Amino acid sequence: MKFPFKTILLGLCFALSLTISGQESTIISDTKSTAENTPNSNKYKILFEAVKATQMEAILNESGPFTIFAPSDAAFERFSNKKIQDLIDSEDKRKLKSLLSYHIVAGHLSASKILRAMCKGNGKASFTTIQGKKLVAHMDGVNIVLTDPTGNTARITVADMNQKNGIIHEIDSVILPSRM
Repeated sequence: MKFPFKTILLGLCFALSLTISGQESTIISDTKSTAENTPNSNKYKILFEAVKATQMEAILNESGPFTIFAPSDAAFERFSNKKIQDLIDSEDKRKLKSLLSYHIVAGHLSASKILRAMCKGNGKASFTTIQGKKLVAHMDGVNIVLTDPTGNTARITVADMNQKNGIIHEIDSVILPSRM
């Protein structure tokens, strides 16, 4: 008996959503905003430094809901510790702000919502970031993978860290709105 692609993908999506939803971080509190939680984590120090440098704290503290695909410090180091530090130290913060806002989507996209969108999209889903460019999600085995316009990919390593004004998904790479 041959199973249609959509049926298999839907089953995989359901199984993965049950697995991912249990990966809550003990440091992140769902009663605090994204801007309040990020400095309390040992994994997002570079991200928080970049948020402070671009003065996006107020937006991430009071607005929302947002879905943030948050590169860990290790992801920023793989990207280039020197390049990210140069962007943070730069007088002109436009490139850094563009980079950060490419990691944010308006709305509350839990892993199960991302998976449902991929199921409806025959294995792919596209989301518009607050920066204005598209981010494409697809499955690679049991992993949700994000692809930017330049072909870089990032895997969601920890999903569904709820905040009072959105949700954070940790990713293992920095994604780019354009070549940097």
